[in-house]
Amino acid sequence: MFLVALSFAYFAKALSGSYMKSTITQLERRFDIPSYLIGVIDGSFEIGNLLVIAFVSYFGAKLHRPKIIAIGCLLMSLGTFLIALPHFIIGRYKFETSIRSSVNSSSNLSPCPVGSGVLATAPSCEHESRLSMWIYVFLGNILRGIGETPVQPLGISYIDDHALEENAAFYIGCVQTISVIGPVFGYLLGSICAKIYVDIGFVNMESISITPGDARWVGAWWLGYLIAGLITLLSAVPFWFLPKSLPLPERRLAKYSPERTSFIKDSPLLEHKYQADEPANFLEMAKDFLPTLRSLLGNPVYFLYLCITIIQFNSLIGMVTYKPKYIEQHYGQSASKANFLMGVINIPAVALGMFSGGVIMKKFKLSIMGAAKFALGTSLLGYFLSLFFFTMGCENASVAGITRSYNGTESLYKEDKYLLASCNTICDCPRRNWDPVCGENGLTYISPCLAGCRTSHGSGMDTVFEQCSCVAVGNHTASVGQCNNRDSCHRVFPYFLALSVITSFIISLGGTPGYMLLIRCIRPQLKSLALGFHTLTTRTLAGIPAPIYFGAIIDTTCLKWGQKKCGGRGACRIYNTTAYRYSAHLSTLHLHAYYNSEILWAVMHVFTCILCFTNVCLFTSRIS
Repeated sequence: MFLVALSFAYFAKALSGSYMKSTITQLERRFDIPSYLIGVIDGSFEIGNLLVIAFVSYFGAKLHRPKIIAIGCLLMSLGTFLIALPHFIIGRYKFETSIRSSVNSSSNLSPCPVGSGVLATAPSCEHESRLSMWIYVFLGNILRGIGETPVQPLGISYIDDHALEENAAFYIGCVQTISVIGPVFGYLLGSICAKIYVDIGFVNMESISITPGDARWVGAWWLGYLIAGLITLLSAVPFWFLPKSLPLPERRLAKYSPERTSFIKDSPLLEHKYQADEPANFLEMAKDFLPTLRSLLGNPVYFLYLCITIIQFNSLIGMVTYKPKYIEQHYGQSASKANFLMGVINIPAVALGMFSGGVIMKKFKLSIMGAAKFALGTSLLGYFLSLFFFTMGCENASVAGITRSYNGTESLYKEDKYLLASCNTICDCPRRNWDPVCGENGLTYISPCLAGCRTSHGSGMDTVFEQCSCVAVGNHTASVGQCNNRDSCHRVFPYFLALSVITSFIISLGGTPGYMLLIRCIRPQLKSLALGFHTLTTRTLAGIPAPIYFGAIIDTTCLKWGQKKCGGRGACRIYNTTAYRYSAHLSTLHLHAYYNSEILWAVMHVFTCILCFTNVCLFTSRIS
């Protein structure tokens, strides 16, 4: 029963966590913030963990663990609902456009004002409350992090305390597999919500002149948080009815595996692990906290494993957080499709890999040394395969004045002055707005005004701009939206997906054996604290900084920033795809290289410890 309840809790927290990552670009556009600030919001979950993880792991292990987990699930639910709150107190979404709304329903209005035109003036600048609304998302995510704190350390230690040793790895593998299945549904939910316009039901959809593939589109991001919050709320219910401890199997009481303490200093007596529950004395527990932590960090294998996972998680979290965004920006996919692909292709490969790793460890009965070697081998193979991502490039979108000259020559321009050309100087065009149109020549212009268009007819998505002086072919017309002429991207994209699936599966194979290495290298009564401190350090030194500095790196590749209604830089509209590709993959692989070197040291140290323990046993047997 506990295994089912914990699996559901893992599913709920994984679903809401993955849904948060699926809404990265939606939140960027809705609140007009750059990627590094989105990284701060994403990292706030880890800040919540940081506040309480050590104390929850230490004190919670001595209290009623199932009920502590139930309280955590309630807090997670409350935080998820808080994230959705801004939608209900903020105004309607108004995407930037260089065309008056009346143009969408009128004909023969000129997008090209001559002289002191009205388009050069920003639309009525209200002091928008949305500029600070992201604070609610930040605080809600912190609350989610606080609530999630007891689930992993208390749940995993509860299973390992009451399951047979040969089954513990399999049970933990099942729980971790469920935690990876959760993101499948989280990303699928994100895909569905990304297709729905943010203000659905409150606006006339026929008047919306953007599509889900547009850089200004914002989906119904808030809807998924309401659903995820409800699921998390339900996951708290079973834990209220579970006992503080379960009866131990007779086989577990009768023997104690020497492998578990083969390189543990001051190996514990069996009664330390199975002593009867005593009333918790908080003062005594507080006095023992620092000496206990010092003893834990004195375990060299545990300390090495901490260093390994910090580096690994920096690479993993940075990659996972922005992978849907990478698919959108580099391969020209919509947010909905990017999330769908993450959910149905990439995440199942990770789940299968983690489950297979647990099965392999159970079937072949891998020792501590075997688990360490297996984790190293899968990591090295995944690293070398990841090098092929550099070959799967995609050219920049053809945008006049940014990636192409107005004559069609390829070149990068980072200054707004290059948006002006002889064909549009007669128009008084704003250069900061992003309202792209596609010319008949296959070139995208950031606004109909900068395309030199004089007239327009139609409404919404059917608007056609005519007499465009910069479009020197055909009928000199342009249509709404960017041109979709990146054929090489569509050809290479399936290969990118295939390689992504293979590398994800191979790397995740070593996940469960690596996790069992962590559990088996510590004294049993320190298990909850060890798991909690492991979570604390990885989230502090990886979960918080990784999304921020990965986001800052991504921001450096931006070619065109949007503009807030009241001035100031908004969200990025178009990136330098080549720079984006190299920055993202180099950052990930550089960290992965350090990870491989550290895990190699761990394998060597485990081997040394086991060898020393064997020699001590032989020496002792000869004396006796």
